[in-house]
Amino acid sequence: MQQEAIERPLSGLVVIDLVASPLAGIARILRELGAEVIRLEVDGRGACPSGDHRAQLEYWTANLGKRIESVAAADLTCHLAGADLIIEDLSEGSIDWAALRAAHPALVHMTATGFGRGNALSHWQWTDAVLHALTTELSRSGIKDMAPLLPPGEIAVQCAVAQGAYVAMAALTQALTSGTGGHVDYAALDGAMQALDPAFGISGSATNGRPAAALPPGRPPKGVQYPIIPVADGYVRLCVLAPRQWQGMHRMMGSPAEFAGPEFNDIMVRFKSRELLAAMQAFLADKTRAEIAELGQQHGVPLAGLNTLHDCLAADHIRARGTFTKVDLPGLGLVPVPGGMIVLDGERMGPVHAGSAASRPAPANAQPGRPLEGLKVLDLGVIVVGAETGRLLADLGADVVKIESAAFPDGSRQTWLKIGLSSSFGAGHRNKRSLGLNLKSEDGKALLRRMVADADVMLSNFKPGTLESLGLGYEELSKLNPRLIAVESSAFGRTGPWSKRMGYGPLVRAAAGLTAMWRYPDDPESFSDSVTIYPDHVCARIGASAVMALLARRRRTGRGGHVDVSQAEVMLAHLATDVAATALDLAPSAGPSDVYACAREDEWCVVSLRDEADRQRLAALIGTQPLADWLADKSAREAAEALQEAGIPAAPMLRAADLADHPTYTARGLFREEPHDLLPEPMTAERRPAIWDWMPDPDSRPAPLQCQDTYAVMQDWLGLTETECASLEAAGVLETTPAKIREMVATKSYLETAR
Repeated sequence: MQQEAIERPLSGLVVIDLVASPLAGIARILRELGAEVIRLEVDGRGACPSGDHRAQLEYWTANLGKRIESVAAADLTCHLAGADLIIEDLSEGSIDWAALRAAHPALVHMTATGFGRGNALSHWQWTDAVLHALTTELSRSGIKDMAPLLPPGEIAVQCAVAQGAYVAMAALTQALTSGTGGHVDYAALDGAMQALDPAFGISGSATNGRPAAALPPGRPPKGVQYPIIPVADGYVRLCVLAPRQWQGMHRMMGSPAEFAGPEFNDIMVRFKSRELLAAMQAFLADKTRAEIAELGQQHGVPLAGLNTLHDCLAADHIRARGTFTKVDLPGLGLVPVPGGMIVLDGERMGPVHAGSAASRPAPANAQPGRPLEGLKVLDLGVIVVGAETGRLLADLGADVVKIESAAFPDGSRQTWLKIGLSSSFGAGHRNKRSLGLNLKSEDGKALLRRMVADADVMLSNFKPGTLESLGLGYEELSKLNPRLIAVESSAFGRTGPWSKRMGYGPLVRAAAGLTAMWRYPDDPESFSDSVTIYPDHVCARIGASAVMALLARRRRTGRGGHVDVSQAEVMLAHLATDVAATALDLAPSAGPSDVYACAREDEWCVVSLRDEADRQRLAALIGTQPLADWLADKSAREAAEALQEAGIPAAPMLRAADLADHPTYTARGLFREEPHDLLPEPMTAERRPAIWDWMPDPDSRPAPLQCQDTYAVMQDWLGLTETECASLEAAGVLETTPAKIREMVATKSYLETAR
């Protein structure tokens, strides 16, 4: 075991894990952050399976680093004393939870199940495939005119695990600040919906501000967006979005005259040009992935070679970063497992580490409210992961100030509405304020440093080295404020050979092996992840969880810390079972799930046959006829209900339009309509991450216009007068909402162009 070099954030806290499903991974993330996690397997429930090596790998993926004990059901209650957090999925009535909470008011009791308690689906069986179907991810995966394609691995489950860790950290933070705990009803369905690729969440800049729910139904045409091109030793994906990136691509190709016109600065013109795609294919065809990656670096072109999991295990970058560590697992031998998704102050926070003698932090005894009320956050984040990390903190009560500049606008302000707002932008920036600050000027940097001196948290997701080049790196800023907590998210992490590469989600998926896995088995070029926004949303959950964990350490020690989150490493951690199986040369899993056509056009039902018991249940239900034939004359909902009543995991494929009125989501209150006076369309947003009656729902303050709150923020944070703000604005240090946007808002002319 490696020795502790630093005090881990959750040292001194005790978590008891009673979860028999893959949601046991929630407690594993808390273990990575330093909590003592005691896994109690009651009468063998949830114990490591025997015989099936892949099932054993799945068990250890969720439970590595925990202290595992087998207990009898009759003795369970006496094992629960002293816990700060209990996570369970036991049947109701086995423990008097209300009495336990009454005896321990600061205890957080989290029920973690597939569909939550007390709704029409609570008794349903669930798998990764069922979550994909019910969260609409399946409806967007695959290629037009083909069957929807189940994504590889178990990324829906793993996103639900990460969302569960964020929920657990929010509840723990509330208990640590107020001394008051309570019950949390958490559902994997809610977590997968919010943390994978939410239908009503913020989307990437290529969607022009439209969330997934507003995009055309069905799967995209093959190879249109983020083209994947065959090269000498495999494939390369291009992610050329901004005009400057296209200009770099044009130079890289030798500046061909036929594509030199200004119209090619328009991303949609490039997407639709078959001639351009053919020219790019011809230019790249005889080059290797490594050669092309080097050219991309030289010319500022976002691209990545498609790697396999074998490639990832052998990559110099992955090894240099310590992304995986080898652990001797019972019956399996030395196996590569994720080293941990968070690097804190230069040290990786993996699940296998020595214990800590740190004391439990004393509660602040504040009045219960939102757990982050009073926290001051500087948000320099952009696009999806940048938006979401700050929004998750703002929803919990933090004062989050988004720092913007007219010269370098956030790409997510590129929307179909000319005022830089949309329901997509609103989903990622509600409850924030916008400050216009010119960080190219020395006076602007000086103002930021003054704000840092009084800030609690700073967030960013630039290419590593960007803030250092401005003299605003963490090492310098922490001298001004040793209590500062900084979270940097980047494609490949701030160190290692790939750290300077440009990174968007599609490129991370390519480099981390997911894109190569996400294709139809009979078509090697049917790559099907082009419209998926992953891992942006889930990386934000990891970053927000790290902030709250470091707040716990700061209460004990008085010091902050620096967090490095690599999106590629989060993704590879989600593929941990497949990575380990690859290293052990296990035969590829055929997968227990498949998608079947139902009676109506483009209507599909997911069915998971996990084991022989499921196959026997199916035979009892449908006899000897093929499952596809049995499903063909039924609606997907009717078929899924019949299969679930028989104990077989199944679900109809939902689309985004189905969600807001779906009975289960309605019963759990997952969505709400949010007002925004400037948007011409209703805005549906997530209401809360879990059901908890002891914590208020997030505010619904609408996302700001660019630089809308500059004067107010300067007055609140630094005490500047309006005259001082006006002088700084005249000097080009502060910025307010651009005049053309103010005019469009005043006249509502932007609504005419929107129509």
